[in-house]
Amino acid sequence: MFERMKEKKKEVKIVRRIVLAVVLVVLLVAGIGGYSAYNYVTDGLKPYDAENNDPIAVSIPIGSGIDTISQTLEDNNIIRDARIFKYYVKFKNEGDFQAGDYTLTQSMTLDELIESLKSGRIYREPVFTMNIPEGLTLDQIADVIEAKTNHSAEDFFALVTSEEFVELARQQFPDLITDEVFGENVRYALEGYLYPATYPFYEENPSMETIAFAMLQGTQDNVQPYREILAEREKSVHWLLTFASLLEEEATAQTDRKTIASVFNNRLKIDMPLQTDPTVLYALGEHKDRVLYEDLEVQDPYNTYVNKGLPPGPIAGPGKASLEAAMDPSTSEYLYFLADPSGTNHFAETYEEHMANIQEYLR
Repeated sequence: MFERMKEKKKEVKIVRRIVLAVVLVVLLVAGIGGYSAYNYVTDGLKPYDAENNDPIAVSIPIGSGIDTISQTLEDNNIIRDARIFKYYVKFKNEGDFQAGDYTLTQSMTLDELIESLKSGRIYREPVFTMNIPEGLTLDQIADVIEAKTNHSAEDFFALVTSEEFVELARQQFPDLITDEVFGENVRYALEGYLYPATYPFYEENPSMETIAFAMLQGTQDNVQPYREILAEREKSVHWLLTFASLLEEEATAQTDRKTIASVFNNRLKIDMPLQTDPTVLYALGEHKDRVLYEDLEVQDPYNTYVNKGLPPGPIAGPGKASLEAAMDPSTSEYLYFLADPSGTNHFAETYEEHMANIQEYLR
């Protein structure tokens, strides 16, 4: 403990020396009065907002010097003053910062920012992380939130399905949350829009809004690479998330997703119902292991046995592999597939072949 106290005192002395050194520079360069300069520098050494842990994407171009980096951080509201940061870095004899894309926060100290820029990664240990698996619906995601935070599943679900929050999300992500999510038959506007991933959090009790916005940002980042080709194909992000959610729920192996995507594409081309069981379960609002014949007849916009085309919206949160498969499906003539008890999928081009597969693998 005594050693830690000595180390802490040493750090305080170093910071004081840096403050005094920077104050002298500011006095010489700007001609500011001594007391005002001291306050100006000490304020500039503080985090921009110690309470704000919202992630901010910052790009440091290749070849950037300390002047450019400092100004970039100030322009993105990561630091209070570019000049203070530049002098702080110089007096600490730091450098060799790496170019790249960073996710920073306003609560980071100058030392944390320096370490991040030197290592090319976020130099902060999260208070906790939360994993959102692929293929979850909003209510299932809410259960994960309840298990990992002090928020109840009911409260989180109420938030992300509320008109007020959806509108707020639309303002925050106007290119992601479009008019399509407000379609007449869409059950929940943000279904499929909360990206499955492992999220770090740097505070013990992040707000529900912070958690939801982190997942929306995840979706924004992961659909961004496809925007140009979607536009060329005259497809929307909503179409992509909807199509990919079907693959997420149907696929039993990574390698099958593109082939299943080809089945769906082939059916869509000939105006044949997709007849995918996960849409029936979503229509029923149930999570169960087996779909009964009577379930297939449920009258609901999401049931692809009684409705042609894609459902009105996503039925779950698709992951990266499903997004890729939706955008780059295999080429095949398959119209049918089934999964045997081991989870292996078997594909067929004709109904007769499909019935033979049923006889061989399911009976």
